[in-house]
Amino acid sequence: MTSKNSRQIALEALRLIQRRNAYADVALDCTLSKARQANITLLESDRRLITELVYGCTRRQKTLQAVLQNFSQKPIAKLPPDLLIILQIGVYQLCFLDRIKASAIVHTTVELVKENKLAGLSGFANGVMRSILRAKEKGDILADISDPASFYSYPEWLIDLWQKEFGQESIANICNWFNQTPHLDLRVNLLHAKRDQVLAAFAEAGIVAEPIPHLPDGIRVGQGAGEVSQLPKFKEGWWSVQDASAQLVTYLLDPQPHEIVVDACAAPGGKTTHISDRLKNTGKVYALDRLASRLKKVEQNAARLGITNVQTIELDAREFAGIPEGKCDRVLLDVPCSGLGTLHRHADARWRQTPDEPYKLAKTQSEILAQAMQWVKPEGVIVYSTCTIHPAENEEVIEQFLTHHPDWQIVPPSAENPAAHFASDRGWVKVLPHEHNMDGFFMVKLQKRA
Repeated sequence: MTSKNSRQIALEALRLIQRRNAYADVALDCTLSKARQANITLLESDRRLITELVYGCTRRQKTLQAVLQNFSQKPIAKLPPDLLIILQIGVYQLCFLDRIKASAIVHTTVELVKENKLAGLSGFANGVMRSILRAKEKGDILADISDPASFYSYPEWLIDLWQKEFGQESIANICNWFNQTPHLDLRVNLLHAKRDQVLAAFAEAGIVAEPIPHLPDGIRVGQGAGEVSQLPKFKEGWWSVQDASAQLVTYLLDPQPHEIVVDACAAPGGKTTHISDRLKNTGKVYALDRLASRLKKVEQNAARLGITNVQTIELDAREFAGIPEGKCDRVLLDVPCSGLGTLHRHADARWRQTPDEPYKLAKTQSEILAQAMQWVKPEGVIVYSTCTIHPAENEEVIEQFLTHHPDWQIVPPSAENPAAHFASDRGWVKVLPHEHNMDGFFMVKLQKRA
């Protein structure tokens, strides 16, 4: 498999994303699957390049288009769609990859133009790419982009939101953090192993892995470790993939053996299985989701990890059927949200969200929170969590809830709880990615006043 073919596969995936509005991960899986069906052998280096080009060009789409417009004699909006994508692939390599010779990037870009029935525009493509290359050799071509939204490649409304929320001085850090390749975090399954055992297994396989600070069962794996299902002790159920921030949610919930717990928005099951782990596979965990297809993933994860105390229920968390009223010790509400704390993991998410969406979601989130009150015992607790850093879905939902239910209160994490390191003065936990090097998350523990 040559790198030229790798770029063709990346082009096909980016076509699906930019022209058919496909999700980036779905488009990538689809094109890689087609390559396998065509009996094309992909080296691991080719697979990494394809993945980098697809996700990188999707994240940096606005930046790449700004660079191209600065060096194109034609308005880029009027270029043939395939040509625009091919040029973005070339510019991404020039600007953000340092392992490929610049001359090779220009050559393969022009060849890709010719091979996609655009030979008449190969001279134009060659001219644009060489102009960009000459400018790059003289200095930083990105420095000529004055608009922060184009420079960092985000919608303007998102830049405005972060400036208001975190301050102008934090914009560079937060934007750059979400533009990086996501790290791989694991959570050790204590039913089968301890963290030292998992670390030893990875070291024996020559894979870089290290403990995550403040998380007793968390492990961060180095870049380029390979396919998750092929990593040491995956099949044996010694660990599962779960970001560090998501692991904090269950520690804040703090389930105890033999308790009854509801995970109201359970799929794909990372927090469900963590709850079971903390319960030591005792008690009962009701795992809810609106779609049976998503619950299958929960069941598969539980089976691989050797967990037997989970009961899946196909149910919208705003409904009541199937859950014992007033009998549950703890309820986890990892509610549907805008995902603005995980933009690095979902390359196309920044282009899909709108300024109004978080406020629409807040209504659903409040409805789920109101329903959860019916499930817990008088002394029971609710943990509300999101993977967004938008205040409308976080602080504002909780403030509104407490205003309408003054008999409820926030319970800060105890000093020994792993979540305590991230707790605010108000008692809720807010993980800021550019400060904590973890996915952006919000979580809060609620309980009725005694």
